[in-house]
Order: sequence, then C-alpha cells, then structure tokens
Amino acid sequence: MLNKNDIITLEIIDISNDGNGVGRYDDVVIFVPMTAVGDVISCRIVKVKKNYCYGIIDRIISSSADRIESDCPVFRQCGGCAFRHMTYEAECRAKEKFIKNSFERIGKLSPEFEEIIPCDSVDYYRNKAQYPVADREGKAVCGFYAKRSHRVVECHQCRLQPPVFEKIVDLIMDFINQKKIKAYNEITGKGLLRHIYLRRGEHSGEILVCLVITSFSNAKIFDGLVPLLTSCFPDIKSIVLNENGDRTNVILGERIKTIYGKDKITDIMCGNCIEISPLSFYQVNTCQAEKLYRYAFELANAGESSFILDLYCGAGTIGLSMARKVGKLVGVEIVPESIENAKNNAAMNGIKNCEFICGDAGNAAKILYERSERPDIIIADPARKGCDTATLEYIARMSPERIVMISCNHTTAARDCAILDDLGYRAEIVRGVDMFPRTTHVETVVLMSRVEKLKYEKV
Repeated sequence: MLNKNDIITLEIIDISNDGNGVGRYDDVVIFVPMTAVGDVISCRIVKVKKNYCYGIIDRIISSSADRIESDCPVFRQCGGCAFRHMTYEAECRAKEKFIKNSFERIGKLSPEFEEIIPCDSVDYYRNKAQYPVADREGKAVCGFYAKRSHRVVECHQCRLQPPVFEKIVDLIMDFINQKKIKAYNEITGKGLLRHIYLRRGEHSGEILVCLVITSFSNAKIFDGLVPLLTSCFPDIKSIVLNENGDRTNVILGERIKTIYGKDKITDIMCGNCIEISPLSFYQVNTCQAEKLYRYAFELANAGESSFILDLYCGAGTIGLSMARKVGKLVGVEIVPESIENAKNNAAMNGIKNCEFICGDAGNAAKILYERSERPDIIIADPARKGCDTATLEYIARMSPERIVMISCNHTTAARDCAILDDLGYRAEIVRGVDMFPRTTHVETVVLMSRVEKLKYEKV
C-alpha cells in the first residue's frame, strides 16, 4: 500500500487524456503531471485513491528523449497548456493515441486511423482570448485560471495568443487600476469587471475588444478607455461591453452594448469574408481550421448537385467553405446571433444556394425530415457534450450517404459514432487535426458511410 508523502522510483509509460504522465508501481496506476513517456523519476505521492494515486516530481532521475525545457514562466501554475515540457512530435503522438483509444475502447469501433494533421506553428495561433479579472490586495489583475480552479494566474506573455493581445490587455489594466474600477469577486458577487475578451481576424487583422461587466448602469466609466485603445491600436474596429450580472461560471451574458465602431469584425476563412460577433462561434485557430475544412470536404466527396446539411453551423464557416462546390446547403444553429452572422456571410460572399435555420439540431433535423428533404451529406460539428440521441436518430432517418463528424471531444465523438453504427453507419476514417497545440485538446474528424438498411425504420 502506498501512503501520502511516500517517495518511489517510477517510470512514465503513457500519457493520460488530461496530460498527466502515467506510471505503475506494484500494479497501482500513478498519475504525475509535467512528465513525458520515458522519464524515470523520484515521485512523491500526494493523493491516494482506492485504485490509483497522484504524484508529483521529486526529482528527475533520467529524462525522456521527448523532454524539453518549458518556454513559459507560469507553465506549472497556469491551466492553459499541458505539453510545454515535451517536443511537439511527442505531443502529436499522444493526441493520436487519445483518439485511437476513445474509438476502440469507448466506441468499440475499428476505423482506419490516419496520421494527425499537425499545426504549422505552435505559438501565437489563437484568434480569441478570454482573460478573467480578479482583485489581489486591492489591485485588479488578470491572466488565466490555474488548473481545476478559478484562481487567476497572472500571465503577461502567453505564447498561445498574438503578441498584440498582451499590449492591449496591459493598457486596459492600467486604465482599470488608475480609475480604481473594481474586479468582480466570484464569492461576494460584487465588483464590475469580470473578463477582458479579445477577438482578432487572422487574415484581416481586425480586432474586437469586449469587456464583460456586471451592469450597464456603470458603463460610462469606460468612455475614457476608447480613445486610449484606438489611438494606440488602429486595428481595433470594435469595442463592446457585455452585461453579465449572474452568479455563474458562464463568461458572456446575452446583452451587448457597442461603445466604439462596429458591433462585429470580419475575417477571411477559406476565401470567404466572415462576420464575427462577440457571441458567435468561430474556430480559434484560423489557419488550422482552413486545413480542417478542406479535409472535411475531401471526406464528404460531394458533387456539384450534392445537398449538404451543416448541423451546429455557427457563423456558417464550414458550410460556406463548401457551398460553391455543391448544389444546396442548409445550416442549423441554436444561437440567433450566429445564424444572423451566417446569413450575412452568405450574402456578403454572393452565395445564394443556402438556407440557415435557427434552432436545436434535433428539431431542425426533424423539420427537414418532415419536409421530405434528404441531404446527401451531413456535416455535424457539435459542442463538447456531443449530439443527443434524438439528433443522431434523425440524422440516420434522413439516410445521407455520408456523415462527416467534426468534434473537439474525441470521447463523445466515439460515443456518438457508436450510436450511429447501430443505426446503420460505419466509421471508416478517423483523423486528428491539432487545432490547439500545447494543450490537451485535439479536433477529430470522422467519415461515416451508410452500409445497410437502416434500423431507424424500427424506431
């Protein structure tokens, strides 16, 4: 039996989905953060559970060939990155294994696993950042949450964000502290400023600044910030306030007030001009998203007369990247602002063979089914929780030839594909696309093809 504070010698033999190294000691599994496969460490046990333990590095006895020095001073404290202590090649291998394990163990599926599509740059790739603001000894500070907590770790040189974000945040925080604007306190519910939220067009360079505050009644205090930001950063085209007075972990509220410029910015995605509002979904890694969409279209194998249904379409970026090459596109999204963006994006780009429906994916799929509209291909890009059973059943009832699932959560993707497998679809190809280097997240693309008389007829 192991006890807390025991020190043992441990070899790291695997990496868990949350980025911890995995070792075994007398048949007990031990999870150790900041380790790489091949490390041999002196490990201090810090938590003992019934079937496993957690440990930390006491010292490294011999280093893995994959181990490198972290290039971030707050890597160990911040919850943003998990793999800055290992080579990018090792990170990609780990992510390929995450996906393969999910589909084989959770989904009980045996597709062809293609090599992960790596990211060209592991630094400065994000076009969006959300910085929580907190009070520290009477001074407002911002950064990122520590792992599994809401404790703010100050970070002034995050290598995931474009360098201009750091400069904008520094100016905003100087203004906040000069004006003695109170940071929001999650425990008391008091304070004004909750988050600084930035978006940037990768190709256009346009920047949107959004301050999340508890009440618009105090909004005028930010009027003096506008000339400071716009004079220093001419690429800022929009400054908005978002009101969120709820005692919640949700970052954004529903109400937006524009205090400078437009209420949205634009960018270029797969050759289309795209509107981005504060509330609309837009992939955070633009260049990698373009690779993802091209690969998804390749798997879809659509022709000039094909009808594509794009579920969870967001601002329409996936479907619109394919629309000019097919006969008809219908996009579905539950967020009204995103549907408005999608319609505007289609109009701006002169794309007329599309329709966008605001509603739940399951209900919209039901509507199309009842309208006797049968898509040839369905693209599904759900949130992390995946699709609900009703949506999957209606997807199968529409009997598309192919389903291309795009997921930021390989475990729920494997679960959903297993359900579709029972409904007459086989997972043929699974491939990772690394949209989020240095983090544990990885995008997964799955091609499913219809293979038999569908069981939905019995549902």
